[in-house]
Amino acid sequence: MHQFEINGGARLAGKLKVDGSKNAALPLMAASLLADYTLTLQNVPELSDIDKMVRLLGELGVTCTDESGAMELFVKDPTLCHARYDVVSTMRGSICVLGPMLARRGKARVSMPGGCAFGHRPIDLHLRGLEQLGARIRLENGDIVAEADRLKGATIFLGGPFGSTVTGTANIMSAAVLAEGTTVIESAACEPEIVDLANMLNAMGARIEGAGSPRLVIDGVEELKGTTHSVMPDRIVAGTWAIAAAATNGEIVLERFPWDSLLAALDVMDQVGIRVERLDGGPCCSEATVRVTSDRRLKPAVLTTQPHPGFPTDLQAQFMSLLCLADGNSVITEKIYPERFMHVAELTRMGAQFTRQGPTVVIQGVPGLVGAQVMACDLRASACLVIAGLVAKGRTVVTRVYHLDRGYVQMEKQLAALGADIQRTDDKTGEVIWSSSMATEAPSIEIIAQPDPAKTFVQGDA
Repeated sequence: MHQFEINGGARLAGKLKVDGSKNAALPLMAASLLADYTLTLQNVPELSDIDKMVRLLGELGVTCTDESGAMELFVKDPTLCHARYDVVSTMRGSICVLGPMLARRGKARVSMPGGCAFGHRPIDLHLRGLEQLGARIRLENGDIVAEADRLKGATIFLGGPFGSTVTGTANIMSAAVLAEGTTVIESAACEPEIVDLANMLNAMGARIEGAGSPRLVIDGVEELKGTTHSVMPDRIVAGTWAIAAAATNGEIVLERFPWDSLLAALDVMDQVGIRVERLDGGPCCSEATVRVTSDRRLKPAVLTTQPHPGFPTDLQAQFMSLLCLADGNSVITEKIYPERFMHVAELTRMGAQFTRQGPTVVIQGVPGLVGAQVMACDLRASACLVIAGLVAKGRTVVTRVYHLDRGYVQMEKQLAALGADIQRTDDKTGEVIWSSSMATEAPSIEIIAQPDPAKTFVQGDA
């Protein structure tokens, strides 16, 4: 397996373009199962999870080709209906094929999904919703088997104990577009990724109203056509870059920053002392070019993760690494996944100080962090540890970075382009796979200011 080795203390400076959203791209790709026409997706990020979805769709009869930087998906064999354990167990997002495959082919066999290890995330709401649309569902040898002659419109409630289900909303919405009659989804997820999916499905001929609100109304149609669609920028990646810039007291420019999708996070950033300045003027919009800077001394904050438009749970870990350096005590309450604190123990190894009580963690700000060997345990916790390594004194080794490859496009190369001292190595042999000393400018990265070695520092230094 690979690991990152980081020498902390470098100030990040430069320009990045925010990559396409993984969480949006996966259900968009799965929607190719709904039509017999070519679906062209632009701005698809080059990630391991995307590669796994390409493999899965290939086993379901969908050809995926890359033409001039765009992904073209076309159903070649509609008789294949088994999403096998080998692929599904490594990527939770693969459950997104269940609804589209059932709606179009009348049968779907999908292995129970895998993914990150920070807590139990049941799919009972997906299955109940499909049953209400008329599906017959059973569990057989670890596979979900769903069958239906043609789905029928229904009123479906998708609220769960921790809020609406995003992948469940995507699944039910994708199935309902080909159902007979009208489907109403109450307590639907409001996340921007759902809006992105609804916009693409409507461009294919679906009739969906209310995307972005808790109530979706879907009038079923006989068939969908092909379309060309650009995947929305990744709001979690954008937030991660902004937090990394602030932690190192750097200055970076982010293109395709999803402003409207990050209003709750932007509010907390403002409280902490992070300045996100729009460079293109005008009112709020889905995408903007921004400059991120921060105060020399960070202020503490109190935040609670909530379903959109609240503070996103996928930025909780990254913000925790930043708040370790704030002057005073901060409080984070996790209301989406109460067990999503596996990064706390690893940050403690770097000198952070915490007090945890159930779903709440109190962070006691410290003058600085120290390098250590830490283990990545899930995708966002991995990003949290990398940010901590960027500001820590000395050398930090982050193991099991395959988690990062699921959600960040060549993170080490993008950070190196901003001035970080980072390399990817083999954790068994020590072989250097890639190092910042090899860095050349990537097509999506433009360096606007190299850090001055005489002015490098860790956030919190006098």
